[in-house]
Amino acid sequence: MKKLTFILLAVVTVFVGTGKKAVAQEDCNTLASYYQEYYKQKNYPSAMTNWRKAYAVCAKNFKQNIYVHGAVLMNMEIQKNIKAKNMDLAKAQYDSLLTLLDERLQYYPTAKKGGVIVQNKVDVLNNKGSYVLNYIALNGNDQKYLYNMLMPIVDELGVETSTPLLVNAFDASVAVYRENQLTADEVIANYEKIMGYLTEATPKNDAEAEEYAKARGTVQNLFADSKVASCENLLAIFTPRYEEDPENVAVVSNIVRLMGKAEDCVNNDLYLKAVTSLHKLDPSAKSAYGLYKLNAARGNVADACSYLEDAIASEDSDEETDAEYFYELARFAYANGLRGKAYDAAKKVLDMDKGYNGGAYMIMGNLWASTPCTGEVDKYARYWVATDFYQKARNADPEKAEDAAAAIGRVSIYYPEASEIFMYDLSAGQSYTVSCGGMSASTTVRVRK
Repeated sequence: MKKLTFILLAVVTVFVGTGKKAVAQEDCNTLASYYQEYYKQKNYPSAMTNWRKAYAVCAKNFKQNIYVHGAVLMNMEIQKNIKAKNMDLAKAQYDSLLTLLDERLQYYPTAKKGGVIVQNKVDVLNNKGSYVLNYIALNGNDQKYLYNMLMPIVDELGVETSTPLLVNAFDASVAVYRENQLTADEVIANYEKIMGYLTEATPKNDAEAEEYAKARGTVQNLFADSKVASCENLLAIFTPRYEEDPENVAVVSNIVRLMGKAEDCVNNDLYLKAVTSLHKLDPSAKSAYGLYKLNAARGNVADACSYLEDAIASEDSDEETDAEYFYELARFAYANGLRGKAYDAAKKVLDMDKGYNGGAYMIMGNLWASTPCTGEVDKYARYWVATDFYQKARNADPEKAEDAAAAIGRVSIYYPEASEIFMYDLSAGQSYTVSCGGMSASTTVRVRK
């Protein structure tokens, strides 16, 4: 008998429970249809009243539109109350709006668009971030709050984060750093992360490409203005990172980029090591040229020349750049007493004929003028050859005319007297071939006037 009573009670319970559920479902459908009808008619106040009832009655996984429409209606309510200066109510509604977005993502992680199932998190989280930005005044413009709300979205969405959120997340991190609530290391990590996303993103059109470019510029300016990237900070942060993993491309790339932009931060061992590592890991004409400049500044002449030659030999260097680099090599080698290398590089410049001939001729003239020739005639002939090159420099480049004229004036005082050259069976205007210092040239006999 007891067993039968228990079974009956169970049946009654199930029946009653099922009935309540059916009634609740009916109420949910009715209320949902009411608010949806008002929503379609754009009668938003009435839609809001019935939406609240539907949201309270319906199951959390009733229909996704209850969250989509609810967010739109709640946003309107917030704006209305801000306008009416009902700030406490607006703040409560703002909190409810964020809860709605979180619940939508919880119960509806996907949606169907054009017959295709897509993830909701990109749209929902970007919308959530936009609401946080739009209504930051409701939270007293608290930058720490803004940072704590936006950075998790950035971390979750990565490259799919909207550009305004990326920019404002970094702006907030700088503000929090200035309040001594973030370390320099954390701000730099945020900069690397956000700039990485802005760089990796694939714009759909020219307008988006411009938007990403503008965002990158803004973040870079914020970073520069923050003063967080002082050379002292960068050295403290990146020295142990480099020593731990000197072959990590991401690490050495960041060191080179950030220290290169910091004030007076390239004349140190870490920067030189990082650039050297980066060149080994990912060689290019640009990295080789950078190493040339660094080594040249430190007086490492042989290494500097070697890296400049690597830049010229690199496959990603075009002929125009090669001509410029050969000219620079000629000047650098000449300035550091590497006469043969300077002469050969200057000849390469002339062979390429890319606008640097005037400078190349001047270097060749200087080399001849300073070459120690010991022959009776050759000691004069070197000045004749130098004059030939100075004249060519003047003719090749009008901007070199003044320098060339001055150089001719300097060497012409070493021409022999007509009577002196006559003793060698030579006269002014006659051809003469000279060889000394590993160089040879045909020139014209000149005498002092």
